[in-house]
Amino acid sequence: MRILFTMALVIVPVLTPAFAADCPAPADVSAEMQDLIARANDAPDLREGRGISNEMWQVWLRAPDEAAQAVLDRGMSRRDSYDFQGAYQEFTRLTEYCPDYAEGWNQRAYINYLRENYAAALEDLDRALALQPHHVAAQSGRGLTLMQMGRTEEARAQMLAAVANNPWLSEAALLAKGAPLGPVGEDI
Repeated sequence: MRILFTMALVIVPVLTPAFAADCPAPADVSAEMQDLIARANDAPDLREGRGISNEMWQVWLRAPDEAAQAVLDRGMSRRDSYDFQGAYQEFTRLTEYCPDYAEGWNQRAYINYLRENYAAALEDLDRALALQPHHVAAQSGRGLTLMQMGRTEEARAQMLAAVANNPWLSEAALLAKGAPLGPVGEDI
């Protein structure tokens, strides 16, 4: 038994060396995002606008270091295979390791949203937006979450902010004149 305990003390640090240290500060992407927002607003058509939206995702999905990137990638893979519990665990691990990395919070919020835990999703989205106020996906996710919570006026205001930063969001259709902006299946 003592041998197993000693082996565990040796193996555990080898398996998780990056998580023994602090996560480096995320890169300041504010100028890059401002440029992408300006380009999105100037895009002449859907094809170019959606291309710029994809560029935004490339910025948000750049983790602060290799260890964080590995956790983010595992979480995304689990999410894409509908393992929401596993994805939640990975994104929680990411937020614990890199609490200043907005995308960790945004991805965990999305898992909470998919699991219909809207209050937890809103908390995570607020944290993501506090870290990166122009995170368009977190803005639209917050609008959708507020919509599911029946907070219609707040949802509309949040969606307007998101669409102002990227008019090519698919969620922009929710702001069309006459379109209901309330919980799914509920007209308001």
